[in-house]
Formats: sequence, structure tokens, C-alpha cells
Amino acid sequence: MDVSLFLVPAILFLVFVAPIWIIMHYRSKRRSEGMLTEDERVELERLAASAQSMRERIETLESILDAETPDWRRRSVR
Repeated sequence: MDVSLFLVPAILFLVFVAPIWIIMHYRSKRRSEGMLTEDERVELERLAASAQSMRERIETLESILDAETPDWRRRSVR
């Protein structure tokens, strides 16, 4: 068997196909790492809703304290 029969396609593969293949592989890997998974997105939305709910509760409590004890903010700083 003639070795050059396999050598030429192997060299062509290593020179042209392999570098493009490697570049495309790492490009797609980098893109996929930057995105959130579906579970992470759902968890993030749940946490954002929870934070908004907590913010509303704190604002309600502060308004109640402002009405009942107007100088509570000044006293809490000490």
C-alpha cells in the first residue's frame, strides 16, 4: 500500500479541518457557558419575585412605623 495515499488526506485534515473544528468547538462551548439553564432562569425569577415581595413588606412596615413612631429612624441609628 502506498503511504502517500493516506498521508495527503491526513495533512489536509490537520491543516484545514482540524483548526476550524477546534475553533468552532470552543466558540460553541463559550457561548453555552454564558447562558443560564432553564432551572437557573426559573430560580432567578423566583428569587426576583421573592425580593420584590420582601421590598413591599419592608415598605409597609416602615410606613406603619412612620405613622406610629415618627422618630424611629433617628433612634435606630444610634
